[in-house]
Amino acid sequence: MIRLEHVCKTYRMGDTLVRALDDVSLEIKAGEFVAIMGASGSGKSTLMHILGLLDRPTSGSHFLFGRDIAGLGEDESAILRSRTVGFVFQQFHLLARTSAEENVALPALYNFDAIPRSRAAALLQAIGLGERLHHKPNELSGGQQQRVAIARSLVNAPRILMADEPTGNLDSASATEIMGLLCELNRRGGITIILVTHEPDLALYANRIIRLRDGKVISDDPNTPPALPSLGKTGSELFQALEDSGQSSVVSGQWSVAASEPSATTNQKSEIINHKSAPAPSSSLLPSRAARFRGSVRRVGPLLRQAFRSVAAAKVRSALSMLGILIGVAAIIAMLALGTGAKLAMQKQISSMGSNLLFLYPGTTSQKGVSQQIGASTRLTLEDVAALKEEIKTVKNTAPQLDARYQTVYGNRNWSSYVLGTTPPHLKMRGWSLLSGRFFTEDEVKARARVAVLGTTVQRELFGEGVNPVGEYIRINKISFQIVGLLGTKGASTFGDQDDVVMIPVTTALYRLMGRRYVDRINIEVTEMEALPQTIERVLEVLKRLHRVPASQEEPFIIRNLAEFQEALMTVTRTMSILLSSIAVISLLVGGIGIMNIMLVSVTERTREIGLRKAIGARRGEIMMQFLVEALAISITGGSIGIALGWGVSAALSTFAEWPTSVSLTSVVLAFGFSGLVGIVFGLWPARKAALLNPIEALRYE
Repeated sequence: MIRLEHVCKTYRMGDTLVRALDDVSLEIKAGEFVAIMGASGSGKSTLMHILGLLDRPTSGSHFLFGRDIAGLGEDESAILRSRTVGFVFQQFHLLARTSAEENVALPALYNFDAIPRSRAAALLQAIGLGERLHHKPNELSGGQQQRVAIARSLVNAPRILMADEPTGNLDSASATEIMGLLCELNRRGGITIILVTHEPDLALYANRIIRLRDGKVISDDPNTPPALPSLGKTGSELFQALEDSGQSSVVSGQWSVAASEPSATTNQKSEIINHKSAPAPSSSLLPSRAARFRGSVRRVGPLLRQAFRSVAAAKVRSALSMLGILIGVAAIIAMLALGTGAKLAMQKQISSMGSNLLFLYPGTTSQKGVSQQIGASTRLTLEDVAALKEEIKTVKNTAPQLDARYQTVYGNRNWSSYVLGTTPPHLKMRGWSLLSGRFFTEDEVKARARVAVLGTTVQRELFGEGVNPVGEYIRINKISFQIVGLLGTKGASTFGDQDDVVMIPVTTALYRLMGRRYVDRINIEVTEMEALPQTIERVLEVLKRLHRVPASQEEPFIIRNLAEFQEALMTVTRTMSILLSSIAVISLLVGGIGIMNIMLVSVTERTREIGLRKAIGARRGEIMMQFLVEALAISITGGSIGIALGWGVSAALSTFAEWPTSVSLTSVVLAFGFSGLVGIVFGLWPARKAALLNPIEALRYE
């Protein structure tokens, strides 16, 4: 089964080379019970580590089932350990916050062969711990813990059982029972036992005793063991009870143990161990790619459960770790909600001003470096309004506008209002509605009628809440105007209170109220958004022709559109959102550093656990996956709580501060994804550190 040829193992301690094994050659046959003895420092533990595939020789050859395995990589060695070797450690090495059943089932997690879930419970029941399945190690005696360790070593049906001082921490009665159990496993079960001990009384139970001194084999003698020690009730149950029920058989080197597994309806018999100790062909030592893939998929669920259980076991530490992620994600959600809300509010305000609009202003000139006022070189007139509508096909409507602030008076009330002179198309172009009455007509524009349409702010200040002013008369600059309509509410905007307005016919404003011959601007509605650029060009061509503008004059007219206003506002909003989100991202990064620190502490605290997992067959990738999943569990849990908190903060800001907020699905996905990314990035180093630990050094870590 095992053959070593001229094996040497050298360690470096500072500048000194220590030869732990020196030219060791030996063979161990299938079914042997071999005891390895020697004083401390003789090399017996190093020899066991090499035989158990935990370590590799510095030189020499190591054959397992006829295959040279000295050059195998760490992951391949881990797979072989899982499939062929079981370990019983002196210190038990049971996971502290894990039940006896889960401790026994742990090696099955890393085995590529399908292991029945019932096997761990059946083994514990067979050795008398059926009532202790869900007890944790601190609730078990030393003998019970060692029996759990033995059951754990058998769950994968190993061909070789390595026992390192298995009775070192036990009383004499428990030690005798454990040795009896090992003898039965060898004599009746056919398992190859390799016992490492410095106690001659224990070595006598072996069929062969190998003694080491200074790393060399000084004797290799056969031994006739004494009578089989009494197993006691629990040990007898492992074999006698199963044999009596016809569920245990030992036939020509094959050992199979089966147990009844009760269910809700019937007792079903399931095979617990099916072991053949005969040498296996070298091709069967390592699983095929398909078997590896199936095994990897099968262990994803258990690894996730163990990772979440590890996080839940250290509740306070995990909560503190996820605090930074929680705050960062909540801040991202709240800040993006504020930015999105402000963006939507601005879009609503822009939409309330009309769509597909161009605003035409008279241009400016400069003389001798001095800029002149707007309209100094060109003026916009009512004739321009009519010409643009008639000559440009893409112009749907035009409306002149001139405005000034005047004192409006009704009875003993007065209010400084924004008075706007325009034409009937203005109402539809700017998206106004009427609460009551009507808008003035084209005939009233031509007649320079003294009629007015009030905004709701003016109506409230002059007439009070709920009073319909239609039909009443107000005075503007001592001129009486009859109110013919009341405008619908638009609310405040970036440009001021849109409802604080009095609209009158443009001709009335020009010739009766303001004494002008020109308008401040012309509002132009374009047929469709795509026609805006060509319409701007045509407007300039027509106006330059009408006003005979020389080619040398720069910007005789200024044309603005709502897209420019919107872009300017969005730029400000975007800048603020980026600034606020940057602060939130910094918080996330701080949280990620916290996770990394906590995971590094966790790796240090769980060094022995990592060593145990590697000893029973865990590969580097599986150790990395476990710690990465733990980091992800912390970050994603913190991120989920942060999303809920950010949503609540956004709702509170909207309700109590009356700030516009909107939580979008994109922001939720972004925050959640970023929290997961933080967990992966900052969990990678601790996970890699755990994966690179040497199993032997990890098991010895204090």
